[in-house]
Amino acid sequence: MSENNMLKKVVQLDQSLFLMLFNGNAPKWLKNSALGFSKTGNGGLYVLIAVGFGWLSSEAELRLMAMTLLLGFLIERPIYYVAKNSFARIRPCDCLVKGAYIAPSDKFSLPSGHSAGAFLVAVILAQYFPQFAELGFLWATGVAASRVLLGVHFPVDVVLGALMGGSCGFLAILIVATL
Repeated sequence: MSENNMLKKVVQLDQSLFLMLFNGNAPKWLKNSALGFSKTGNGGLYVLIAVGFGWLSSEAELRLMAMTLLLGFLIERPIYYVAKNSFARIRPCDCLVKGAYIAPSDKFSLPSGHSAGAFLVAVILAQYFPQFAELGFLWATGVAASRVLLGVHFPVDVVLGALMGGSCGFLAILIVATL
């Protein structure tokens, strides 16, 4: 199978998965749950975590966590912007279905910034609070899934965003550990 045919198959599978997950007539509870998860990934929560636990704390470990979060986002955001504009993938609500439950913040869908941010935070919080790791990754998965359920991302967008964000979180942890 040629590389072009393989890519077409992946895109078809991605679109099929999106159509299976996104339902223009989703029950209100599912839509509201997805909206709630999505809003927690907008970025404000990350600032609260960094400021609340880090800079306002007298504990050195919490300040270190805040520094790790900041470094993680300093690594992730430029990669995200370059990737988003390089891939320039049209959102499913603009090419596959009629509308989404929310207005996307920008034109392109790949990678998902919400998924990247959520998994970056989950990885770093798991490092500093391992007892809450499962809860953090469950929340991050909810943020990622919400983006598909709301109609603004394809499944591949959120998977690649999660991998990118998680990798940036691990890199930030490694860098801070060497300081």
